[in-house]
Amino acid sequence: MRVLLFSFLATASFSSSAFAAKYELDKAHTSIAFQAPHLVVSKVNGRFDEFDGSFDFDETSQKLDNVVVTIKTASLNTNQKDRDKDLRSKNFFDVEKYPNMTFKSTKVEYDKDKPKKVHGDLTIHGVTKPIVLDVNYNGAVTDPWGNRMVSFDAETKIDRKDFGMTWNKQLDKGGWMVGDDIKIKIDGEAKVAKPQAPAKK
Repeated sequence: MRVLLFSFLATASFSSSAFAAKYELDKAHTSIAFQAPHLVVSKVNGRFDEFDGSFDFDETSQKLDNVVVTIKTASLNTNQKDRDKDLRSKNFFDVEKYPNMTFKSTKVEYDKDKPKKVHGDLTIHGVTKPIVLDVNYNGAVTDPWGNRMVSFDAETKIDRKDFGMTWNKQLDKGGWMVGDDIKIKIDGEAKVAKPQAPAKK
């Protein structure tokens, strides 16, 4: 799932920097995509269109913390209505019973002070498993409207059976209709979250 999970960032073995800012995913410029093997020799590509996410980031030290991503499972889109209906059914995501999938960070690994591997807990279909996201931080910039933006990409691979999605159909000449290894890729931008207005008394 290019965050899910999306995104992606995680807590380290150190405390968050006092200068870390809270960032929110810019949904207009973020893609959370997945790829599944199909009929042994081909692949199906899809994406999730509805999601939210946030994390703490210190632009100077590039330290990351408190990553939380929530994805609406019913928003999956493979550009084929019948297939999407099946993926939303009890055969796969069972979106009525499990409307959300989530990622919550637990640890981050760094390479030359840049975040490279983000550990966290991924919950799909009511099952929570640890995963690791390979992350690239691509830099920061201020857009023409004065928003401070950071760019990143992340990817991982999961086994769908680990999350209780076991439906399949054997092919006449061997192999299975749907492969188990699902690639997740997140390409994203995030901007500094605007402070919330104080509640009215």
